[in-house]
Amino acid sequence: MGEIFRNSLEKRRKKLIDKLIAFDVYKKEDKHLFELSLTELEYEYRRFIIENHPHSDLGSIRINHNPKKN
Repeated sequence: MGEIFRNSLEKRRKKLIDKLIAFDVYKKEDKHLFELSLTELEYEYRRFIIENHPHSDLGSIRINHNPKKN
């Protein structure tokens, strides 16, 4: 069972590395992606997505909470 879990973690790491490379991210500071842990890779991927999302600027989305009055 441990080998199955380890293989799934490695698959997840590889998938995150592939996604980051697709965005031209190859290193975090002085470390290559393959040197990072799964937790570090997940953090870097989330951070990249948040920083580069087209709606990440606070002024780009406006939510209107005023209900229509009849």
